[in-house]
Amino acid sequence: MQASEVASGSPLGRRERKKARTRAAIRHHAMRLFREQGFQATTVEQIAEAADVSQSTFFRYFPTKEAVVLEDDLDAPMIRAFRLLPPELGPVPALRIAFKQVVAQMTAEELEEERERNRLILEIPELHATMLDEWSRGIRMIAELVAGRSGRDPDDPQVRLFAGALIGVGLSALMTWAEDPSTDFYTVMDNALSYLEAGLPL
Repeated sequence: MQASEVASGSPLGRRERKKARTRAAIRHHAMRLFREQGFQATTVEQIAEAADVSQSTFFRYFPTKEAVVLEDDLDAPMIRAFRLLPPELGPVPALRIAFKQVVAQMTAEELEEERERNRLILEIPELHATMLDEWSRGIRMIAELVAGRSGRDPDDPQVRLFAGALIGVGLSALMTWAEDPSTDFYTVMDNALSYLEAGLPL
């Protein structure tokens, strides 16, 4: 089972599974080419050819070459898993459980590609500015999830501060994981969330 099927309530249909396989194949071959010849030197045409799809098919799944790296396919299953958890759970405990459920369903290959994706984001200058938009989107997404669980408004300044703190903690953990192949994805992120839950004591 791929991470995209986690906590969906029912298995994906045949069409959805085919689309998920096509998207995964495009990303897999793109990441391989980025690794072998560099991000800048790799073209959409090369990625499409390697994945055995047309360029128009590539653009149905990813609007740009940069989007192959920037788009996070773990968001949707994380949101589903989070929303299925009992409402009495606090936001951080719920996030920890949801993350554990999603990562437990990822293959070793999916985990390695996720590490490589985050490493590229950290290393490629032209991706940094675009990531600011992704971080802003992430803060809005988390604020909505937390607000739904706590009964508060997503625009509440404290809710936004919590979402921003969570994004910052997550990014710091991803840096550690992306830079050190000996670390475990779940352990690094869960330790980070646990530290946030404890109030970030120094």
